[in-house]
Amino acid sequence: MSVTQPASGLPVASEVPAQEVVPLRHPWTWAATAVVVLVAFGVFYSVAANPAFQWPVVAEYMLDRQILAGLAVTLELTLAAMAMGLLLGTALAVMRLSANLLLSSLAWLYIWFFRSVPVLVQLIFWYNFGALYPQIELRVPFGPLLYGASTNAVITPLTAALAGLGLAQAAYTAEVIRAGIASVPRGQTRAAKALGMRPATIFRRIVFPQAMRVIIPPVGNEVISMVKGTSLVSVIALADLLYTAQLIYARTYETIPLLIVASLWYLIVVSVLSVGQHFLERHYRHGV
Repeated sequence: MSVTQPASGLPVASEVPAQEVVPLRHPWTWAATAVVVLVAFGVFYSVAANPAFQWPVVAEYMLDRQILAGLAVTLELTLAAMAMGLLLGTALAVMRLSANLLLSSLAWLYIWFFRSVPVLVQLIFWYNFGALYPQIELRVPFGPLLYGASTNAVITPLTAALAGLGLAQAAYTAEVIRAGIASVPRGQTRAAKALGMRPATIFRRIVFPQAMRVIIPPVGNEVISMVKGTSLVSVIALADLLYTAQLIYARTYETIPLLIVASLWYLIVVSVLSVGQHFLERHYRHGV
């Protein structure tokens, strides 16, 4: 680029012809893409053409009344366990962040215990709780009995499943919510206190809305994990989606098609939840 000296005495850069930008070629990327497409097509054709998968049987049972009833139990159990986990987890997270040493220690002890014991073990434990306490009684200390019932009548397979899944989920959710609350700068809390706002109002109006941006992605993953985790309740004979499929193929000996039916429904539910999580995350990312 040359510089000319105009009559005004100020240097002016002369025009340079535009250069054509040539993109780099990536032949190996195209080759790898072609290989992946060929492999994917081969796998798809093998699965679709293999008669052992029994696709007509899969299509027959996709909308079967028993399968749909099991799916409804799975969705209801997921909703109830996650609601329990979120409510109890929020309380535990606030306790963990409390300046009260007793509350903080109790919350830490709860989280430590329920994150350490496998969920499957907890489900079996709650299902057999009647072996420890045959009767559940509520009475005034050294006073009359207010309520009494057989433990097996109170802790049904559904109750045991809700206790095992919900209590364990609360421990994981508490850590997620605690991390989200801790991500909000403390200066905002101090500024709100200086304006005379109450602690409950500060948490509801300032801290929690900002923490949601950090909380939503892992909680969304926990919801998806809960959908799949409900399959564990089949060990305590609760008729969820998987257990219903097991009951059918125990009678018809069509094991593979019924497992495919259950897997397809899990895929559908998780896909819908993933889309909902995406829009929820986008909503809380506004202004970031």
